[in-house]
Order: sequence, then C-alpha cells, then structure tokens
Amino acid sequence: LQVHTFRGPHWCEYCANFMWGLIAQGVRCSDCGLNVHKQCSKYVPNDCQPDLKRIKRVYCCDLTTLVKAHNTQRPMVVDSCIREIEARGLKSEGLYRVSGFTEHIEDVKMAFDRDGEKADISASIYPDINIIAGALKLYFRDLPIPVITYDTYSKFIEAAKVSNPDERLEAIHEVLMLLPAAHYETLRYLMIHLKKVTLHEKENFMNAENLGIVFGPTLMRPPEDSTLATLNDMRYQKLIVQILIENEDVLF
Repeated sequence: LQVHTFRGPHWCEYCANFMWGLIAQGVRCSDCGLNVHKQCSKYVPNDCQPDLKRIKRVYCCDLTTLVKAHNTQRPMVVDSCIREIEARGLKSEGLYRVSGFTEHIEDVKMAFDRDGEKADISASIYPDINIIAGALKLYFRDLPIPVITYDTYSKFIEAAKVSNPDERLEAIHEVLMLLPAAHYETLRYLMIHLKKVTLHEKENFMNAENLGIVFGPTLMRPPEDSTLATLNDMRYQKLIVQILIENEDVLF
C-alpha cells in the first residue's frame, strides 16, 4: 500500500467515510487499486486480487502478484519457456549454460511483457533454444523477490551445511515448507523440468551439479547485497539446487 494524494473528493472503500485533507489523504494498493484511509488499511486483508489492468508487464513483477492477477498456479512465462525447451531443446549441448544472444533474449522478454501467454517463442522465430533458456533465467533474475525468498535464504544456506545427507534433506524439506505458495509451486515445477534435463546428460552434458552452478545464483540472492556473503554462499547455493534437482520426487 502506498500513500496517495487523491485529486477531488474521495471516499474510503473500507469504511465508506470521506477522506479529509488536500494531500496524502489515504493509501492506495498498487496491485488492485483499492483506496482506503491509512487507519482502515490495517483491517484490509492482504490477499487482494490484483487488477490485470494495473499490471503492465510480466518481467520484474512480484511473483505472487503476477500469479494472482492471472489466476494461475505459476507464472505463465515459466510454463511457456519450459514447454518450448522440453519440446525441442532437451538434447541441446550446454542447455542453460550456453548463452543465447542478449538482444534476442530481450526480444522474448518484450514479447511476454506485451503479449503475455500469447507471446510467440516458437522455433520459426527463435530457432536457437538458448534464447528461450536465457529468457527463462532472466525472468528469475529480474524478480523483485527471488524464487527462494529473502526470508528463507539463510535457512536454506544453514540446511545445506548439515553434513549428514538424510538430515540435510530433512532440513531442506522443512525450509521448503516456508516458501509462499506461488514460489513453492514455481520451484517445484522448475525442478521437475531440470531433472528431465539431467536425464539427457549424454547429449546435453548438463548434470545436476552443472545446473546447480547456473541456477544457484539465479534462484537465490542474499537479502543484504554483500559480495563476501555471496562468494561464501556460492557453493551452498549450487548444492541446494543440485539437491533439489536430484531429490525433487522426495522433496516436493
């Protein structure tokens, strides 16, 4: 909710009373556009249904907001890219490691922002599958809150440090339960996909460890941006993703 200055008289949509004052009379929800008194905002439930008209783009938009606005379980970008990659890219050498052409990845991003699920990412327009893989990674990197949220970041790192493999799996499973529904579902779906990628390792040379190196920093970032923390945590980020891929059937 953001403090908002309304032009002309305005009434609170919670208590139906007039909003007094000339500036900053109340607050407006940036997702659904609800206008309420600052006092009333305490009583408004947080689970608003965001108004699609207010969500101008797909990339850089909060994951939960996007999912609620489109009334889906996961962001449709994730579904579209994974569907395309599984249809024609699983045997592509260095999948997710080889970079696609940056300008083309930006094109895909713009197509999703503009056309949503109608975006055409087929082979006729983007024959290089690395562009689609790059667009998917960019979507995750652009999230304001990473798939593995800032709130759970340190708990995941701690879980990865447990030395006994069974206890470590248990610890990771416990932290997974703390993720918001949309984040959990997105992560689950991605891990099932990455597991499929590893089944074609003979052709694509991508095993769970390699994918962990690529996706660790893409899916999780430390809450405070310290280079040292990031460097120290990198091997644990890799390990977490590697474990999630290898054990997706048990963990999710």
